[in-house]
Amino acid sequence: MKSLIPSSLSHKTIFTFFCVLILNSIEAQQPFSIVPQTATVDTVIYRPSLIKINNVPNESKLITSSPSFHHTNALLDKYHQFKAPSFWEKENKLDLKLSEVAFVNWSAGGDNSVSTLGNMEFKRNYKFRYVKWDNKLRVKYGLNAQEGRKMRKTDDEIRVSSTFGFRRDTISNWYYSVKANFNTQFSNGYKYPNRNAPISKFMAPGYLFIGAGTSYIPEGKKLNFYFSPFTHKATYVMDQELANQGAFGVKKALLDDEGNVIKKGTRSYKELGILVTNTWETTLAENILLNNRINLYTDYIHSIGNIDVDWELNLNLKVNQYVNATIGTHVIYDDDIKFDEEKADDGTITKAGEPRIQFKQLLGVGIGYVF
Repeated sequence: MKSLIPSSLSHKTIFTFFCVLILNSIEAQQPFSIVPQTATVDTVIYRPSLIKINNVPNESKLITSSPSFHHTNALLDKYHQFKAPSFWEKENKLDLKLSEVAFVNWSAGGDNSVSTLGNMEFKRNYKFRYVKWDNKLRVKYGLNAQEGRKMRKTDDEIRVSSTFGFRRDTISNWYYSVKANFNTQFSNGYKYPNRNAPISKFMAPGYLFIGAGTSYIPEGKKLNFYFSPFTHKATYVMDQELANQGAFGVKKALLDDEGNVIKKGTRSYKELGILVTNTWETTLAENILLNNRINLYTDYIHSIGNIDVDWELNLNLKVNQYVNATIGTHVIYDDDIKFDEEKADDGTITKAGEPRIQFKQLLGVGIGYVF
């Protein structure tokens, strides 16, 4: 049977013919007509329009139904740029204590006096994972002025300490440590009322401790216990006159029968021994702080068993942000520092001195600032 469709018609012509038949049938059933937007039948064109937001959340509070940033307000607070965290802990402390006594027609008698004591402390501590490095500088100087006599020095100190520690893990509180301490004074010291012969000067004496050991520093507690089985201690007496006298343990000068110096005294004295130090700070009650620092040292070579002690205990009472009071004691015992040494007129020593316990007590009220 032969096909009713001529062979000369292409497939495209047949497809167009059937589309026209379908459109005519739809037009006969509907009251309106569809007009194609383009003459190309095999192409579909989609023209999207702006989709409006119907459901706006309460948190958005949009003025219009379309997202827009034209009505965005500026920040009320100043923008702070992000800063990387620092592993350094810094503290600066300035303190000035005053005491004054004045008498007017006081039947019991007394002399007017004014005393002042200045103290500055600077701390720079670093801690990150396995490494801890603590540094501290403290400077103190005090004067007393009393009616009828010249001004006198009451306190004088320069103290620098640095401790570097390394631990194997972040759980342990024990560190392998290297420690260095140095302390001296600013000005001349006298045995009052004699002001002609100073008994101490700047770097006379000066003490230097360098050693290696271990430290126990628990987390969250202001406690530092340090033990060093090998610590080098150097005592410096840079004033030659004091060195010739053998002050602070250095080897004194060699004199002839007439008191002339044949060989000058040495200006340093070296020791090797054991050092134990402990610093502890705790709060006893509200606005009452206790500070404890103690150094114990004994020498292997010259005087094994004789322990040098440097112990300082302070009780700080805080009245408010700026006003504070301090009650403190300071005890020193050094086997190399001799007292009550007697000399003849020619300079020869007739009675050797002996070491004694040195004690200092402090009570003062003043102003301080920490930043």
